[in-house]
Amino acid sequence: MDKLSAKFSKIYDRYIDKIYRFIYFKVGSEEICQDLTSETFLRAWEVFKKEKIDNMPAFLYKTARNLVVDYYRQKEKLQNSPLSFLSGSTENLEEKAILNSDLEKMREALLTLKEDDQNLLIWYYLEGIPVKEIAKMLEKTENNVRVSIHRALKALKEKINQSL
Repeated sequence: MDKLSAKFSKIYDRYIDKIYRFIYFKVGSEEICQDLTSETFLRAWEVFKKEKIDNMPAFLYKTARNLVVDYYRQKEKLQNSPLSFLSGSTENLEEKAILNSDLEKMREALLTLKEDDQNLLIWYYLEGIPVKEIAKMLEKTENNVRVSIHRALKALKEKINQSL
């Protein structure tokens, strides 16, 4: 293994679980999450081989976020197609099982928030990324990030209370 591969392997080991959790909270399916996580690191590797990435966590999260957006766009196209009835049977059973859990209720409430608020809450509370690091990733002040996290958490609590 060359030096570049070894360096990227360390990056992969450091961020794989975090990126996986981030995507999982966005899509709720292990299979789709695995695919999108793999694609995130594949794209990162392609860029990493060619150029220096200054802020690797920001790059990985942005790539993951974009892949999730693309996934939902594609899913919407499929659902609106005349053949959409062909793909529903097994997915619905899996979704019904997941919907019964408290985690799914929180995820659903989270998904009703603005995307920036979703990302802040996932990064801070689920990933444990410090405010300082989030501020650097978003190119905002730490105080701005703290206030945004507080507001996002308040909005999430309101959404959860509405669903009860």
